[in-house]
Amino acid sequence: MKFTPGPTAVPPAVREAMAAEQPNPDLEPEFAERYEALCADLATVYDTDHDVVVPGGEGILGLEAAIASLVEPGDRVLCISNGLYGDGFADFVESYDGEAELVSAAYDESLDLEAIERALEDAADAGEPFALATMVHCETPTGTLNDLGPVLDLLEDHDVLSVVDAVSSLGGTPVPTDRINVCLGASQKCFSAPPGLTTAAISDRAWERMEERDPSSLYTNFLPWRDVSDGFPYTHLSANVAALETAVEMILDEGLESVYRRHEEAAERCRERGAELGLEVYPDQERSSPTVTAFRLPGEVVEIQQRVAEEEDVVLATGLGDLENDILRFGHMGYNAEVEKVDRAMDALEAVLE
Repeated sequence: MKFTPGPTAVPPAVREAMAAEQPNPDLEPEFAERYEALCADLATVYDTDHDVVVPGGEGILGLEAAIASLVEPGDRVLCISNGLYGDGFADFVESYDGEAELVSAAYDESLDLEAIERALEDAADAGEPFALATMVHCETPTGTLNDLGPVLDLLEDHDVLSVVDAVSSLGGTPVPTDRINVCLGASQKCFSAPPGLTTAAISDRAWERMEERDPSSLYTNFLPWRDVSDGFPYTHLSANVAALETAVEMILDEGLESVYRRHEEAAERCRERGAELGLEVYPDQERSSPTVTAFRLPGEVVEIQQRVAEEEDVVLATGLGDLENDILRFGHMGYNAEVEKVDRAMDALEAVLE
């Protein structure tokens, strides 16, 4: 049993859709019709009127493409972070010759609103405003769900474009997409489809900025996806599109409110079982995501993870970076967001801890 926060377990219907014979994405109109239907269904999941596009490439493609599509050399970008992926946006900015200003909080703390406001005001006073700001909704490595509302308020007050990594929250908990200029998702998290596709909801204002600049890339560039009526920028991943189409249809058939409630119930059960084992949630109960739970087990996580896999046939995830041996993560997202599956994973952990 795989109980990781992505790539997640894939349901049989999605595997079957991917294994079926596929239309030629370059030549047959059936594929374009499937793609258009997928984008429309994703807009419902995003709960947005923004355009939705689905390029071929694992979720990290979306993070890089957002920067490549929006950042000119010399542009100032405010990178707001309290986690590994928030920090990583600054690396993308610098790789495209932008100037990243990182406003970083500790990984177990909330986004630093005072520091964000101060950075925005200082930039305005100096006549060097930020072109855009980046942040992460759910920091998968720590299970932290960030409250984006207050940050988006500040960005709107200062007329700064927003880019949000919602890869690990989209489809598992509500995302304020219509307040975000580029909202990024991916197939392999709450959708429970195989890795291989990026999703992006893009506002008119973001499209306008993309059209104003001279893109330095085709593959890491969203603009060619705005209008695919005359064909796709490159040969699309037809089997992955079929799989994601089925996965999204399953979410819509269940109903978004039911899906969100199922994730909340699974998360609550996971943390109840953890408390019974004397485990502490990282960062804390209030800021933990409905899609992933991280438990503190300082200094012994890698050994526990290996024993759970070998002895109980359950795959869990450790933390990343400096937290690799301090955090054990449970991915109750998508197909695995069920109380019975949580119990199976927690039973395995309990057996090893005993």
